[in-house]
Amino acid sequence: METDLDDNQKYIDVLQVLKESSPYDFTEYSSRSINRRIDKIIEDNELSIEQIIYRLKTNKEFVEYLVDAITVNTTELFRDPEMWKNYIKELDAIKFKPEINIWHAGCSTGQEVYSNMIVLAELGLLKKTNIYASDISKTAISIAKKGEYTYNFNFEKYYNNFKNIFPTEEEDIFYNYFSIDKKSDILKVDKKFVDKVNFFNHDLVKGKLPIDKKFDIIFCRNVLIYFNNELQDNIVNRFYKRLNANGRLILGAHELLSGFFKTKFIEKRLIYEKNNAFHFRY
Repeated sequence: METDLDDNQKYIDVLQVLKESSPYDFTEYSSRSINRRIDKIIEDNELSIEQIIYRLKTNKEFVEYLVDAITVNTTELFRDPEMWKNYIKELDAIKFKPEINIWHAGCSTGQEVYSNMIVLAELGLLKKTNIYASDISKTAISIAKKGEYTYNFNFEKYYNNFKNIFPTEEEDIFYNYFSIDKKSDILKVDKKFVDKVNFFNHDLVKGKLPIDKKFDIIFCRNVLIYFNNELQDNIVNRFYKRLNANGRLILGAHELLSGFFKTKFIEKRLIYEKNNAFHFRY
């Protein structure tokens, strides 16, 4: 009978082969979430650990499939309306800048990116804002670039989230930003928005950011929870260095900065303002 240690070694072996056979390195991800997702791959495909390892060594398409399965994130339009309300308040501090730079790190399939753009458009800030969005998953970026989503699935929730953020009795502005084809079950983001975003593949763990800019806002929601503590600290420090003075880092509802990093940011309802009084050096 195998021990828990034996079971855990199986997952370690899979991640090590993936690291050696591809550009992807998940060895510092949280073992709990990674192991659970590898188990699902085993169940869904009726594969053994040995078969997974063999395919990783011999099949590039399977590598991408496994990466997509490991990194899948839940996202939706205008998720967590209270966060967006707080975000709108925080925009007061930077709305007078001649140019605003925003990076969505780990943007998944793009719904959060487009939600942000709609908020910025409603506030008259979108034209002077540069939007960058990245994800490790090639499949997710491909979907994000299209800006097409299922209409019936969660549409009512998207709509109610939006009305919670912008509770107006005037003309229903929600529909200004989408084209809807109920017959084909498609909700499509306005092409002007899709074309404005600079989408690109990027690995937060080890990939060099191909943008020579500092940002006023960095979104990284519900991504850090998949990393171990040391990797979380490393990535937060990279974000700190990439933020302009008084820049904002926006995390997920279950992601909190702790310990030493509390001195680097001022927490404001899960939106973290860069603390410029603090200078960090390795």
